[in-house]
Parts: sequence; C-alpha cells; structure tokens
Amino acid sequence: MYNHPFILQPSAWIGEGKIILNMMDESLSFFTRWNVSHPDASGRIECLQEVQIKGLSEVMLNQFLFYDLFHNNFTVDLENQALGRVQGKGVVNEKVIAWEFRVADLGFDGFEFYERQPDGSYLMRAEYSSSDQFRTIIQGKVWQPATAKRGT
Repeated sequence: MYNHPFILQPSAWIGEGKIILNMMDESLSFFTRWNVSHPDASGRIECLQEVQIKGLSEVMLNQFLFYDLFHNNFTVDLENQALGRVQGKGVVNEKVIAWEFRVADLGFDGFEFYERQPDGSYLMRAEYSSSDQFRTIIQGKVWQPATAKRGT
C-alpha cells in the first residue's frame, strides 16, 4: 500500500474549489474540511468530510469508511443524509487515490479522483450523476493546514 498522507494517515485537511451543476449556468464555490481518524484494530479508517457551499448556511456532512486495503485496492462506504449508505471500490498508486460508486437501485453513480502534487496537496475532481439526469462536477484542491503539518 502506498504512503499517502491524505485518507491513509490520521490528519486534518482543508480545501476549496468549484461545483458545477448541469441544471445551472453558474458554478458555486465550496470549502471543505476532512478529519481522518487513526485506523481501528481491523485497519478501517473513518473520515468525516464537511462541505460548505458559499451562500448556503447548511453544512453537508459525508461520512466515509475506508477498509479492505489490499494490493492497491480498497472498499469505501459513503453515508450522508441524501443517499443513506452506499458502497464503492477504490484504487491507489504512488500519485493517485480514487474511488467510484455504482448503485443501480438508486440510479446513482460517480467517482472522486485525488492526485498528489509535489507540494503535498492534492488536486481533486469528482463527478456524480443520478437517475433524474442531475450531474454534479466538482473540481478543487485539498491541503493540510499549517498547524496540522506540525501535529498540533
């Protein structure tokens, strides 16, 4: 398994970017915060992602659980208020962490792709779609805040 600080090591991350909805002509700015826990005794890693879209008061919470990390592959569960709980598959190599969800009975599919940069940050791209023809495209960047790098 590759030694990525994002997702695979306990840490805090912040980020920002743009969300494009196919039903709107404009993009929305967002800010995100990730809190990655220590792996439990079975190697399962819990993450809480908060997403704040500029101009909206409600913060969206996504709970991720990463497990079965073997041979550059892993399983990921995503739980939030809109979807409930869905399960996906992921891959990791020296530069990339990515996962996808394909949930036919919900008509939901999508992916998230995080590419490690030389400065330790990650450029990210995600795309999600639903059976009602809504498509969401997300582009941004995540990085460790200065205090997280010092372990404080």
